[in-house]
Amino acid sequence: MTVEGTAARKPRRSSKRTSASATKAPGAQSAEPQLVQLLTPEGERVQHPEYDIDLSPEELRGLYRDMVLTRRFDAEATSLQRQGELGLWASLLGQEAAQIGSGRALRDDDYVFPTYREHGVAWCRGVDPTNLLGMFRGVNHGGWDPTSNNFHLYTIVIGSQTLHATGYAMGVAKDGSDSAVIAYFGDGASSQGDVAESFTFSAVYNAPVVFFCQNNQWAISEPTEKQTRVPLYQRAQGFGFPGVRVDGNDVLACLAVTRSALERARRGEGPTLVEAFTYRMGAHTTSDDPTRYRLDDERAAWEAKDPILRLRTYLEKQGLADAAFFEELETESETLGKRVREAVRAMPDPDHMAMFDHVYADGHALVDEERAQFAAYQASFADADGEVK
Repeated sequence: MTVEGTAARKPRRSSKRTSASATKAPGAQSAEPQLVQLLTPEGERVQHPEYDIDLSPEELRGLYRDMVLTRRFDAEATSLQRQGELGLWASLLGQEAAQIGSGRALRDDDYVFPTYREHGVAWCRGVDPTNLLGMFRGVNHGGWDPTSNNFHLYTIVIGSQTLHATGYAMGVAKDGSDSAVIAYFGDGASSQGDVAESFTFSAVYNAPVVFFCQNNQWAISEPTEKQTRVPLYQRAQGFGFPGVRVDGNDVLACLAVTRSALERARRGEGPTLVEAFTYRMGAHTTSDDPTRYRLDDERAAWEAKDPILRLRTYLEKQGLADAAFFEELETESETLGKRVREAVRAMPDPDHMAMFDHVYADGHALVDEERAQFAAYQASFADADGEVK
């Protein structure tokens, strides 16, 4: 199958409901603010007076490869969840450009604080995709060493990672390092108090942190219009640092804007809020049904802005990639999918008693009691040979 066409082939059922995102809240701005854009949905290269980037053909093909393989991994993980191999999965479908563009803007010594959907950023940081799946299969609490790739463990609590990133960035500044920190969060998390607190602290202490908000326009079933009266990037003004809105489906623009924000942080000029205006083409997670609250026409309109298809169009128009490149990449993506399937099914079950081992450093009587009770419960399932059924 053609990986970059995955989004377009998903069957959609018609709906006569009015899209919530089409109804502006009273007092909301009627005109959308301008996006920083370097590659149009039609695959045309455009210039921007403040943000621009000059990439070699090899680098452009590399960005395309990153997005295709990330989407293939994501599609495989979704299928594995549907087959009962994963308990849950949070898809990034449609957000590949925001993640790959920003992820490739980072230096090795920069530090990343993700949510639970930054599979493309993890790819850019060299985290093995199979390591992302352990937590969703229920066999570990993360699956990788954050210090090995400067990529923190996935954060399930909404918005808390922005505080972690701010504190880490304050420490980086005190250490005298010129590395930067980036915190990822969604439009829904922007309504959390943790995010506002991190904005305050980062501004006051001039922390070298970039807040990267992937505005996919739906906080589960709640549209952005129900969360804010102004575009999200404008919130930064009230905290005393700049904000910029970028076309989140344009990998070149995301790379250019994030690189600029990171360099600003390195120069000691403080935080920046980047709002990547994109769209969640799939469900919030595999437990969600977006057809209950979202119009099919809305998704169809955004499929025409697909980040992978627009870069492919540009590569083909400019003669920067031939048929052999795309065929080899398709083979590579299928190989990745097979490796992911095999790795997930081969993951060993965790020790059921391990959850009691690191609750307290020195042990605790209540934990000991609970351990004994759970051990007795597990033993009740054992057969005559002592094997747990």
